[in-house]
Amino acid sequence: MGSINRALGELAALVSPIGQELLDRLARMEVTPETELRVGAQLRREYPAELVRAALGQHELRRRAEAKFSRAQRMYFTRDGLEQASSEVVARYRARRFAGAIRVADLCCGIGGDLLALADGREVLAVDRDPLHLRMATLNADAYGVAGAVTAVPADVRDVDLAGVDAVFIDPARRAQGHRLRAGDSEPPLSWSISVADRIEAVGIKAAPGIARDQVPAGWEVEFIADRRELKQAVLWSPALAASPSRATILPTGHVLVPLPGGEVAHRAPGAFLLDPNPAVTRAGLVEDLARSLGAWKIDPRIAFLSSDEPLRTPFARTLRVLDSGPWDQKALSPRLRALDVGSVDIRRRGLAGNVEDLHRQLTLRGTRAATLVMTRVDDRPWALVCIDPDPSHQDPTTPQQCRA
Repeated sequence: MGSINRALGELAALVSPIGQELLDRLARMEVTPETELRVGAQLRREYPAELVRAALGQHELRRRAEAKFSRAQRMYFTRDGLEQASSEVVARYRARRFAGAIRVADLCCGIGGDLLALADGREVLAVDRDPLHLRMATLNADAYGVAGAVTAVPADVRDVDLAGVDAVFIDPARRAQGHRLRAGDSEPPLSWSISVADRIEAVGIKAAPGIARDQVPAGWEVEFIADRRELKQAVLWSPALAASPSRATILPTGHVLVPLPGGEVAHRAPGAFLLDPNPAVTRAGLVEDLARSLGAWKIDPRIAFLSSDEPLRTPFARTLRVLDSGPWDQKALSPRLRALDVGSVDIRRRGLAGNVEDLHRQLTLRGTRAATLVMTRVDDRPWALVCIDPDPSHQDPTTPQQCRA
C-alpha cells in the first residue's frame, strides 16, 4: 500500500500547478538519454528533486506514447499502463462496434486507452482496482474532453454492479505486480470475462493475438486487428455483437475480411507475383478465403503464401514481383542474387528451417537492387524466391471497404 500511496502522491504533485509548469517546460526542451542528467541537474536547482525525477519519467512516457495517442503530451502513464493500453486508432475503431449502446462499462480500464473512445458520445462506467491507473484514466479522459461522461469506480471488476449497462468492454490484465503473466493467462481469467455475457448480451473482450482458437466459445466472433502490417490484438465479440466466426481488420483504413464459402483453393508452383498475407489474415485463418476473393492460389497446402500471374491489389496482403523461383540451394544463392543485380536482401522465412542471421552473413552481394529473399516450401519442397516490390501503383488501396472473402 505504501508504494501505491507514493505513486499517487507523485501523480498529485505532477497535476499541481508547479508540476504542470515543470511538465510544460520539459515538453519544450530537448531531452535525450545523453542530455537527461544535465537537464535533471539544471531543473533540480529550481524544483524539488523528487518532482524533477517524477516529471522526467512522465516526460519519457509521454514521448513514447505519441506513437499511440494524439494528445500524449497532456496524458499520464505508467510503463505497464502504456504497454497494455490500446492505441487511439484501434480504440476508436473498436468503439464503433458498440454503436447503439448508451451506457458502457469499461472493465479493467487501465490508464484509459479504450475509455477515451468509448466515452465519445455515450456514458461509461470505468472500473479498475488499481487506484493509480484509475486516477490517470480520469485525467486522460479530461485531456480528451470526455471526463463528464465517465464515472470512475475503484473496485475489482468481479464485484461491480452492472445494472443499467447496455454493453461491456473488458481488457483483462496480462501483468500482475509488474510481471507478465504466463501466455494465455489474464486477470480476471478469460472464462470469467466470457461469463459476463450471461448478464449483459453485448460484450467485447480484448485478448492477446496468440489466443488459441479453442478458447473462443461457439457463437462468438474472434477478430484479429492489425495496424498496417503489425498485428496488435485479438478481440472476442459475444453473439449479440458477432457478425461472423472470424474476421481480419486492417487499420487505419478499416478494411475487413470475413469468411467466403467456396471450393478448395488450388495449390501450384509460384507465378509472376507472390502475395504475403497480413498477419491478421493469417491468424484469423482466412488465407484461403483471401485466395478465393482474389482468384489466387497457394504455393503449398500448409504455407500461408499466395501467388498469381497478375499484380493483384489488396489491403490484406503485400504483393511482390517474383524475379527468380526455384528449389532451395544455399550454395547457389549468392550467384543467383548477383546475376539479378541484388545488393541487399530482406529474408522472409516461412515453413523452412534456417538461421536468417547466418544466411545474411554468408551471402556476398554487390548489386544495386534491394530484394526480398523468401525461404519457404513449394509442394512440400524447400524453395527460394527472389522478389521485389512491384510498381507503387499496384500497392494497397486506402479506401475502407469490407471484403466478404
